[in-house]
Amino acid sequence: MNIIVAPAAFKGSLSAAEAAQAIEAGVRAVIPEAEVASLPLADGGQGTVEALVAATGGRVVRRRALGPLREPVDSYFGILGDDVTGVIEMSAASGLRLVPPERRDPRLTTSFGTGQLIAAALDAGCKKLIIGLGDSATNDGGAGAVQALGVSLMDADGRQLGPGGAELARLERVDVSGLDPRIASATIWLASDVSNPLCGPEGASAVYGPQKGATPEAVEELERALMHYAQVIQRDLKIEIAHRPGAGAAGGLGAGLMAFLGAEMRMGIAVVLQAVRFEDYLRDADLVLTGEGRIDEQVFHGKVLAGVGSAAKKFNVPVIAFAGQVAQETEALEAIGLAACVPICPSPAAEAESMAHAAGLLQQAVERTVRVLIVGARLGRVHQAP
Repeated sequence: MNIIVAPAAFKGSLSAAEAAQAIEAGVRAVIPEAEVASLPLADGGQGTVEALVAATGGRVVRRRALGPLREPVDSYFGILGDDVTGVIEMSAASGLRLVPPERRDPRLTTSFGTGQLIAAALDAGCKKLIIGLGDSATNDGGAGAVQALGVSLMDADGRQLGPGGAELARLERVDVSGLDPRIASATIWLASDVSNPLCGPEGASAVYGPQKGATPEAVEELERALMHYAQVIQRDLKIEIAHRPGAGAAGGLGAGLMAFLGAEMRMGIAVVLQAVRFEDYLRDADLVLTGEGRIDEQVFHGKVLAGVGSAAKKFNVPVIAFAGQVAQETEALEAIGLAACVPICPSPAAEAESMAHAAGLLQQAVERTVRVLIVGARLGRVHQAP
């Protein structure tokens, strides 16, 4: 039997790679001879580097970078097994987890470190970049990132703008003559599960600013600053960015990278599935086992399970999903290609206790499910006998 193991992270409990190990262990406890392809997945947020590196036999490169508060942080990026594709999580250098709650203010935080990681990947010889846009602490429209790559964003006195989204209100002119020349020959994909524009009621400031510490007054200030930023970009570069789908991802990092680097916005899980050659594995697969911490209405909005289910559906390969909690109607899940969803807790348990023992519970749930599948297959053969 050929089985693909392709889970997302069980947030707060297991990384995607750890979940894949638990699922594979559950399979092998019942079918030791099974052919198992382990492909940990992510949708562009935290964990994307680990998932893609693990799935492609790549490597993680450690680097120091400037964090959201312009203080050095230990960061990283990945190089996939092809040695030419770099994968970067903006959260690795510009993520919300890097800012203590009491210091969160997206008027001040910068994406500069993400630009440093892009430069480091180019230094390592990468010709293609996958940049995951998720879990950001910033609302600077990607200004910091592109400044790190040589773009000049100048005020009325010809001086470079300082860090943070609020500074964009002072922007008078952009100059791309100093942009790293390697960008011109690089293919850059932005992996995200959101389609928010840069500005407006569904934009970066209004929707995500409060999650990063913005007060209502700060949200209004940032909205005005980003709109001004978009107007200057349209005037100087002839690129409309304020309302482009996905431009508001990661505090507007999507906008900056599309406008200045020519990056292409892609659905995060689609980028990841292509990078790990998921459809190649599906051609010979009998079953896909996937999972994540909670299955709810969010699964339909560009998440890993929807991507896996949709891809497998094209090849008529059944998909079984495991989760700590299942809070979605079975019929709706079947529509996106999930044949069954299995909660990993056999009985009611405290959430903290379940999360602490997630690997064991997941492995046991897989074992139980695979045993049931074997019984079903045997019964099917009996009924088909003449």
